[in-house]
Amino acid sequence: MNLPNKLTILRVCMIPFFIFFLYANAIPGNDYIALVIFVLASLTDMLDGQIARKRNLVTNFGKFMDPLADKLLVCSALICLLTLGRISDNSILASVVVIVIIAREFIISGFRLVASDNGVVIAASYWGKFKTVSQMIAIILMIANISVLSIVTTAFVWISVALTIISLIDYIVKNKSVMGGQM
Repeated sequence: MNLPNKLTILRVCMIPFFIFFLYANAIPGNDYIALVIFVLASLTDMLDGQIARKRNLVTNFGKFMDPLADKLLVCSALICLLTLGRISDNSILASVVVIVIIAREFIISGFRLVASDNGVVIAASYWGKFKTVSQMIAIILMIANISVLSIVTTAFVWISVALTIISLIDYIVKNKSVMGGQM
């Protein structure tokens, strides 16, 4: 297993620790520990792709597992932040944000599964990468929970929702041929 793939696996392994510290209110500074873990996990996403491309270590495993690791990290964080009431003051609106983002991830995963059955690996698009970065920034801001940045946090939440929808449309349009006669 090459270094980029090890970083991807590391990102997945960091998720339980992130969740533990996010909820561990009895531990002083738990939010900061969770924040550091999330930032480090997010950085492994950037590093694994850069290393894979620079050293020509791109693999089908990496093309499949890297986006899956991102989905697991982001969806876990959003579900936790939803239960902690940090996505929005309006619980219905917060739920809609999380549902839209997670629904997109399921749709793309389904698309990738069908593509895989047809012998095609769908790599992440630039829209998908922008979406992931915006979601990670929004999550970092929500974990930090700094009241003076509430407007910035809200803006990043909405930017990430918009990019989630745009990237979904982009994937469907660019890869509709993968579905063959199924669409």
